[in-house]
Amino acid sequence: MWLKTIIVIFLIAIIVSLATGFYFLLNDKSQSKRLLTSLKVRITLSVLLMLLITLAWLHGDITSHAPWLHPDKGQPEQHQTK
Repeated sequence: MWLKTIIVIFLIAIIVSLATGFYFLLNDKSQSKRLLTSLKVRITLSVLLMLLITLAWLHGDITSHAPWLHPDKGQPEQHQTK
């Protein structure tokens, strides 16, 4: 449960950084560095989120439920008829 909470916090922080960057893009003067700083923060948060998800997957905390990874599960057995 803690992992889902951390992922949601990262996603919210990325969205907030995106919104602040948009605000700075519209309202700042051309010499301001706040837009660049917002981009750096957003990239850093995104890389950390990808790293967190990758490490959690490698550690086994999260798994994939994609049907193409487990074709045997959930399929009724097929009987051959002659």
